[in-house]
Amino acid sequence: MLTGCFACHGEEEEEPETVFSVLRKQGFPVDSADVAETLQKLVSRDFIVSQSDRYTRDYYLQDGSQMLWLQPGGVSLQADALLKVLAGVSRHGLLPDMFLADTVAADLKRMRTLHFDSLDNSVGRVLMRLEYHLTKAYLRYYSGQRFGFSNPKRYLNRLDPFKEDTVSGKVLSYRGLFDVDIDRPDSLFFQNALQQIRDGHVGETLQRATPQSSFYRLLQQQLSAGKVSEKERQRLLVNMERCRWRGAVPPMDSSRHVVVNIPAFHLYAYGADSLIDMRVGCGTVKTKTPLLVSAIERMDVNPVWNIPPTIIKNEVAVHAGDTAYFERNRYYIVERSTGKRMSVGSVSARMLRSGLYRVTQEGGEGNALGRIIFRFPNNFSVFLHDTSSRQFFERNNRGVSHGCVRVERPFELAQYLWRETDEWKLDCLRISMGLDPQGERGKKYVEQEDYDDHLVSGVPVRPHVPLFITYFTLYPDSAGTLVTYPDVYGYDPVVYEEIKPFVEKNI
Repeated sequence: MLTGCFACHGEEEEEPETVFSVLRKQGFPVDSADVAETLQKLVSRDFIVSQSDRYTRDYYLQDGSQMLWLQPGGVSLQADALLKVLAGVSRHGLLPDMFLADTVAADLKRMRTLHFDSLDNSVGRVLMRLEYHLTKAYLRYYSGQRFGFSNPKRYLNRLDPFKEDTVSGKVLSYRGLFDVDIDRPDSLFFQNALQQIRDGHVGETLQRATPQSSFYRLLQQQLSAGKVSEKERQRLLVNMERCRWRGAVPPMDSSRHVVVNIPAFHLYAYGADSLIDMRVGCGTVKTKTPLLVSAIERMDVNPVWNIPPTIIKNEVAVHAGDTAYFERNRYYIVERSTGKRMSVGSVSARMLRSGLYRVTQEGGEGNALGRIIFRFPNNFSVFLHDTSSRQFFERNNRGVSHGCVRVERPFELAQYLWRETDEWKLDCLRISMGLDPQGERGKKYVEQEDYDDHLVSGVPVRPHVPLFITYFTLYPDSAGTLVTYPDVYGYDPVVYEEIKPFVEKNI
């Protein structure tokens, strides 16, 4: 550290033209020991709250580090560009103190007025303090606005214990709740960020870092519109933070994509000239629907339901040997290793819980998945699907499933995904789903005595349609008006606690 342009050489050495040499010529001696001591104090007393803070510290501790903000003629104008941005951080609900705005402004004034009035404000200390704080403030703001001031993968995936040691009570694993490949800062990002200072692009760089979506701007406008309660303010700040998680936020445009917003219990299918809005049922608080981004690739009509092992253990095994129960629900048992279908009476509850047997519900009317399922790749075996139990759609809180999403109007969603306009093909889908045909050919077809009602079994979705399963407690409706939704999974306080250092005083 403190080598190259960082070094403050003695009188006997020929010093390259630096801010230090210029100051010396003006009668302000720069003590290299003072600079080094100030750096050590800054590092040892630094309050690390983010990955960017660690990078700042490590940068100035490495050998060969170069000054970023100090030039032979004084402080770079890039410092002014940064201060101009920091003056507006409150519009994003952020605290100026967390970006050292007043500290940097005071030291910049001392530097430009050459007002070094005490030991603490000696030339060397002001120089090093200003350099370090400018970089820290810049990287803290830039990375926070670009990637978020919190990492949801880290804390949302440590909320719900999945397996625990019954003796020690130690959590062995957690239920996955957030599985989005969001952007995160890495060393290359920070290297490029510092290069933007050298290239003189600080203002433009920070402007690009701010979320550009109309949704974020709507939240920002409401935050600045007038007096809001503390509860409303926190809700706004939490949803603004979610907008910073690049990769997890749906596009706010007319491109074809499907959004499920869990707090709203609604699905939105966007198109060039249309918006489909329907109710959905999601996971209960105990079996939450995970947040993810994927793409719908296929629709299967009258699917069988392979019951998840946890449901077999907790709900089905207690009915082992009950032939009437299995017949009533149209369940059958298959030995996994051989594929052999077993008689109900030959499989005990212990055998069902062993995981060696699969329990499947036959497709068709009464199937838990309904008459159609919408498949997309994910790590949780969840999907969108129809349901044979529709009464819950009238409830406000539609947390009813084991994690999958039940859709209110499955045919309408299927038609949106298929993009088929041929009335006969659509009637083939309707007939296969147990719905009445609408076209003349379809109506005549079902008048036949023994017509085939399995005309469609599977439909590939081409091109695949992006799917966002999200969690926003403030979200715009079809008219673009922000609507407040209940925090059904209790995520808002968790997110707020993570961003609290950046948005709340006296923590």
